[in-house]
Amino acid sequence: VQLQASGGGLVQPGGSLSLSCKASGFTLEYDAIGWFRQAPGKEREGVSCISSSDTYYAESVKGRFTISRDNAKNTVYLQMNSLNPEDTAIYFCYYRGYWGQGTQVTVSS
Repeated sequence: VQLQASGGGLVQPGGSLSLSCKASGFTLEYDAIGWFRQAPGKEREGVSCISSSDTYYAESVKGRFTISRDNAKNTVYLQMNSLNPEDTAIYFCYYRGYWGQGTQVTVSS
């Protein structure tokens, strides 16, 4: 299993970013996969996950983030809108005990 996350960067408050997580070694279509994040000095926390039939969002990102996937590309996406400095963190994709390498998101003016 490999999870390759990308799409992080520096964005101003109120801006948007789209993260991608390319999965290999398993078929994404039949299982759940999620995004976590870890801010400096804080515990890693769940952000969102998607299964074949449902999605989940942490309260702090509801209405701002959207998780989706492209089964043909075996890739999951996290569209992040209305970003604020509290969203600054390393974002990881996660699948059944496997972690991607993380991608840094920094929200700052």
